[in-house]
Amino acid sequence: MRLDKYLKISRLIKRRTVANEACDAGRVLANGKPARASYEVKAGDVLEIHLGERVLKAEVLSVAEYAKKEQASDLYRLLEE
Repeated sequence: MRLDKYLKISRLIKRRTVANEACDAGRVLANGKPARASYEVKAGDVLEIHLGERVLKAEVLSVAEYAKKEQASDLYRLLEE
């Protein structure tokens, strides 16, 4: 699954266009390297999202095409900041 779509479905970023812009600006890292919106996300990847002063670090647990609001947080695990 594309990174921008994963960020939206997992609700780490609210909209896909915002996720796309964050990737283009280099504010999203996958396994320590800047990731493009087209990066293929797989279980085990560590994503780092720079949101202003805050850095969100999450490990991908699973990839799903759809996730309800209650299930979205089951797709990843937040790591220590």
